[in-house]
Amino acid sequence: QVQLVESGGGLMQVGGSLRLSCAASGRTFSRYAMGWFRQAPGKEREFVASLSSSGVITYYQDSVKGRFTISRDNVKNTLYLQMNSLTPEDTAVYYCAAAPTGVASTRYGAYNTWGQGTQVTVSR
Repeated sequence: QVQLVESGGGLMQVGGSLRLSCAASGRTFSRYAMGWFRQAPGKEREFVASLSSSGVITYYQDSVKGRFTISRDNVKNTLYLQMNSLTPEDTAVYYCAAAPTGVASTRYGAYNTWGQGTQVTVSR
C-alpha cells in the first residue's frame, strides 16, 4: 500500500495558477489509479480529476475541464494537478487518493488511500 503526501497549495489571486504535487511512497505507485478530490468549508468532498495507472485514461469534473490537468510521473512516484485560471470557487482542501484497481474512477469509494490534504485559497 502506498502513502501519499500532498504539497503545493497556497494563496492565489483569481486567474492565477498552481501546481499541486502528491508524493507516493512504496514501489507499487505505478499500479494505482490516482485521483484528486477537494473539500470546501461546509461542503462534502467532491471529485476533481482522476488518472488510470497507465496515465492514458483521465476524467475531470465539468467545472475544471480545460483549466486543470492531472498527470503522473511513475519514475518519481508523483502525481500532479496543474490548476490554471483559478476562481474563488476552487478554494478548498485538495486531497490525492489512490485506487488499487488501476482503473480511473470518479467515485470516492474506489480509493482506499488518501493524503492529508493541502489548502488552496483563491482570493478575489
